[in-house]
Amino acid sequence: MKIHVYKFQGAGNDFVCIDNRKGDIRLTTKQINRLCDRRFGVGGDGMMLLGKSKKYDFSMRYFNADGREGSMCGNGGRCISAFADYLGIKKLEFEAIDGYHNAKVLSRNSKAWKVRLKMSDVASCPKYGRKSYFLDTGSPHYVEFVTDVDNYPVETKGKYWRYHFEGGTNVNFVEVCPSFLKIRTWERGVEAETFACGTGATASAIAAFTSKIKPHSLKGNSFSYNLKARGGNLNVKADFNPAKKTFSEIYLTGPATLVFECDVEI
Repeated sequence: MKIHVYKFQGAGNDFVCIDNRKGDIRLTTKQINRLCDRRFGVGGDGMMLLGKSKKYDFSMRYFNADGREGSMCGNGGRCISAFADYLGIKKLEFEAIDGYHNAKVLSRNSKAWKVRLKMSDVASCPKYGRKSYFLDTGSPHYVEFVTDVDNYPVETKGKYWRYHFEGGTNVNFVEVCPSFLKIRTWERGVEAETFACGTGATASAIAAFTSKIKPHSLKGNSFSYNLKARGGNLNVKADFNPAKKTFSEIYLTGPATLVFECDVEI
């Protein structure tokens, strides 16, 4: 079977994207894994199907590089929104595994977009250790604040924390710098460090605020942080409810780029 695929990347977090609005593309776990393989396939941290939705403009199904369907992917959500815009879909309201999302194209230049994505609300950000937190931003995330993250043993520590929690988790190590948070993420399903992680950036920003790390912007209970991942820069903005200790109006902003499109025989 021959299918047309598109490769998008958001801050180095890359995805194989497929237009499945006709609903006729059904891939096996093995086929998805092969498409994501960097030596034998297209290559990507994951694969996404853009499909029809009864309620919204489209739907997003995300699959990890291992071929299994995954939880919400923030950079994936931004990339699939750029993909939808590229396909001519005017409104960018969609449903994903964790519910409703909407996105806005802030700028567009040829095959490069800047996209702001509304993330799911976060009910809590409990502390796990002296400098760590465990929370859910559409996907589970362990966040630990460290010094000199460039030289931190991300692979060793990432593998440890990845399986430390029931069901597994994504793992983020964050260094506080004067004008940004520097982040490195070990992603479950990819089972490797990725160049960026949207839900991880969101979790890290919320953990930073909970940890009383000074935001890069603060207006009342609305805050934002700039984050520097290995593959590019992201921004997370959110509102904090001090009475309920919850987070809402969470927005993840960053780049999304169409790398190429091609036909693939699978």
